[in-house]
Amino acid sequence: MYVPYDLSKVKVLDLSQNFSVDSPPFAFYEGPTIKWVKKIAFEGVNAQLISSTNHIATHLDSPYHFYDPGPDISGIPIDTLVGPACIVDLSQFGIGDYDIYGPEHFEKWEQKTGIKIERGDILVIHTGYHHYYNEDWYKVHNDEKPDLPRSFLRHPGPQRVFCEWVLDRGIRWMAIDAISTDHPFNTKVRVARPDLIPEVEAKIGMSMDEAFPWMEDYQCTHTLLFPKGVFHAENVGGQVDEVLNQRVWLGCFPFRFKGGEAPSPASSPSWKSGEIRHSQFRKTPRTPRRQERQGVIVQTGRDALPQYGTRQDFFGVWNPDKTPRL
Repeated sequence: MYVPYDLSKVKVLDLSQNFSVDSPPFAFYEGPTIKWVKKIAFEGVNAQLISSTNHIATHLDSPYHFYDPGPDISGIPIDTLVGPACIVDLSQFGIGDYDIYGPEHFEKWEQKTGIKIERGDILVIHTGYHHYYNEDWYKVHNDEKPDLPRSFLRHPGPQRVFCEWVLDRGIRWMAIDAISTDHPFNTKVRVARPDLIPEVEAKIGMSMDEAFPWMEDYQCTHTLLFPKGVFHAENVGGQVDEVLNQRVWLGCFPFRFKGGEAPSPASSPSWKSGEIRHSQFRKTPRTPRRQERQGVIVQTGRDALPQYGTRQDFFGVWNPDKTPRL
């Protein structure tokens, strides 16, 4: 029997966006509907029927979304979903509307912060565009108002060279605070809004065919990375601004969706400690072990830190004062 760590001094943070009937779908997808099927006044209980496509609000894309061999959501091992993560803030480098980011920005981040993105790390990409999403509920550090056209159409994104860098650096999986890990005009947005192509080309200084040749580079963070087992979470937000430019421990726990290419709706709590010191964990067992009991998930082992979740889809961060390196 393995005893969970004491979490009494842990502060919980939430990196998910709200989910509601107003949560907008991606281009050519249907949005959610929520119907009351019972009300306390008449049946003595409140109950709802939810109908929705996947990829609404914060969600995890499994490789099965673009790669038929998968795995699906239920086939991703839970210990793959928990691990050390680097929260990279690209907005500090002036990355903005329609811009293209690449390996040079992440290497510049390493030089600036002194934090090395290690093999096996989870890479969290912060663009700041979660601030413009209508379901972004945490407004402590910004005054931006919801702007769905900007959120969907103008967020920055990468090219093929970034995907090659991700594979070369051994990134475990990725997360982003934007609608997609791909540039919007390397998705079906290009089909939905062809009127914006001249504006995009003027901003990036090249043609669509040069920047994002279709079909070979179409949605490259999906089509090139999923067959290699590198999946991602999209539309992260909430309290992510509290852990920028740090190395933390992070977990994502979707419900066990057999045959599912992505779970939706999705929610993402996270947690941070300002009091617990890494030295308290130096005597943990050297062999990694995992305990699942009563909705509690605990990862133990070398330099391991507590992870737990009870919501339908969980996205967590735990950041001690002195973050361990693996």
